[in-house]
Amino acid sequence: MKKNINNFLSIYLIILFCFSVFFLNEKHIVGNDSTISEWLINYEGGFTKRGLIGQISIYLSYFFKINLRESILIIQILLLLSYFILLYKFFENLIVDRLMILSIFTPIFILYPVAEIEVLARKEVFIFCIFLLTIKMNNNWKNINKIFALSLAVLIWEPVIFFFPFFLALDLVNLNNFKLKLIFLKLFPIYLPSLLIASYIVLNPISNDNHQIMSEFLKNEFGEICYMSCALLKSKQSLYHHLEAQFGRYSFEVLIRYFLVILIGFGPLFLLLKNSILKQKKIFFFKNFKNLLFPYLILLSPIIPLAALGYDWYRWVNVGYFFSVIFYYHLLKNDLIQIDTLKIKKILNIFEKKKIFTIIFIFYCLGWNPKTVMTGDVASFPGYRIPYKVFKIVNSK
Repeated sequence: MKKNINNFLSIYLIILFCFSVFFLNEKHIVGNDSTISEWLINYEGGFTKRGLIGQISIYLSYFFKINLRESILIIQILLLLSYFILLYKFFENLIVDRLMILSIFTPIFILYPVAEIEVLARKEVFIFCIFLLTIKMNNNWKNINKIFALSLAVLIWEPVIFFFPFFLALDLVNLNNFKLKLIFLKLFPIYLPSLLIASYIVLNPISNDNHQIMSEFLKNEFGEICYMSCALLKSKQSLYHHLEAQFGRYSFEVLIRYFLVILIGFGPLFLLLKNSILKQKKIFFFKNFKNLLFPYLILLSPIIPLAALGYDWYRWVNVGYFFSVIFYYHLLKNDLIQIDTLKIKKILNIFEKKKIFTIIFIFYCLGWNPKTVMTGDVASFPGYRIPYKVFKIVNSK
């Protein structure tokens, strides 16, 4: 039941990249696209959160004398290409069983932004690339590189601080010393600059006057209106404004659907975690747990306050799953965990027949996907709807 993932993964990623480029090309000219609205944020009115990439896009448009949206499109395509290449290099030559296949091809992971194109090429993809590159750091400049990488991550997409526990867990696993004081002294300087930047962003939101300068710059230079994410910089200046915007959206239905999406989407990975232990049991934080499931739930717990601050709940699920599955397979590839093969074998009994597993794969991995916002329902059969949407768009031209 075990096989090399290379061929299937390469085909899967190539197909998704082609669909991604098609959808990005279509939606980059849409006047109310939520992705573009976030990429319009810049520093022309002064420093503000998430303005770095927008400013780079502006410089690129000036340099090549192209439209700002074309500049953004180029960066988005290059970003997704980099992400898919890094994903392939990460999983390359991995020997997987069928439960692992489900954990990698779950619809809340790689497929999700292509199925839910409102999320496609959002700024968290930069964070994904940074984490994948961080895993590969093994030179003498590793700590300095990480200081720069984490600071850059916060400047691009400040909610990354809610997922810092995974960066920290990666450091704890790689450390040879298990004394808390020495761990603190070694790791605190690495995270301090990015935490200071995040604190500055929270405590110094853009003023109304500076926001107006930025808005007028976009309108005068590029004919762009500062809308949606760009406009929300003014209306959601503090944490309280973010919390206040969520009032009235919570309901029993929303919470149950969110819980089920996490339970089902994370299901295969949860089963792997429940039956996996670290070989080095003295590793700080992990040493008191019988398996990896509960410590993983602790690492994911910051999603709760993030969900209280934001409306895009299923984006947070996608981001949380990315860190979870990448960290797990990093441990597996480096022979740091031991899987209870006997228990896994019992679980895999239902997958023994190829036809049965094929049906399960189609319905589980291609048969559903969550929407973007907390009030959105679950969509059906993205494996069919994605190519159908492409066909429909092409046929209408």
